[in-house]
Amino acid sequence: MLTRIKVCGITQVEDALHAVASGADAIGLVFYADSPRNVTIEQAAVIAQALPPFVTCVGLFVNADASFVDAVLADVKLSCLQFHGDESAVFCQQFNRPWIKAIRMRDDVDLIAASQRYNQAQALLLDAYKKGVPGGTGERFDWHKIPADLASRIVLAGGLNSENVGQAIATAKPYAVDVSGGVEARPGVKDKSKVSEFCRRVNASFTYAE
Repeated sequence: MLTRIKVCGITQVEDALHAVASGADAIGLVFYADSPRNVTIEQAAVIAQALPPFVTCVGLFVNADASFVDAVLADVKLSCLQFHGDESAVFCQQFNRPWIKAIRMRDDVDLIAASQRYNQAQALLLDAYKKGVPGGTGERFDWHKIPADLASRIVLAGGLNSENVGQAIATAKPYAVDVSGGVEARPGVKDKSKVSEFCRRVNASFTYAE
């Protein structure tokens, strides 16, 4: 099957539309003030409104208050929510949107248990663990740690770029891959050639995921 592509950390319409034109199935908007890729509700509304049909617009939150998530949803056309903090399954389920739970891959993480705990999530997004950083570390983890029977529920993130994404797909066989820093000119601004090449490499790797 084809591996789906999410380009995260989008901060401007131009980058969103280029990602979609290059083959991205989803774009990610970060609602986390401590991130260099953070967007305001106003910025996000403009980006989401500009997206063509059938593109998933994902909102990323880190231990946000429910009232803030509701405020974002009131103004931004999000198709899916992504939670990167310590949110419980009950918290994630309350917003009447499909959702993804990010798991930071510490050595002691039990992915089977996490999959059961967040069994209502559309997917688990796996990112590298770095103390004090909830995501977007630019670092990778050992892809061999992903159980084969969970692959269809996995969005693989963490240090991906056009040079290693083919091997990542061959090793982990995830449903989707998520890239941010690996295709940037600087934090929050995408490098168009890197985005295009990343998407090309993912689509060239589809035979690995069969």
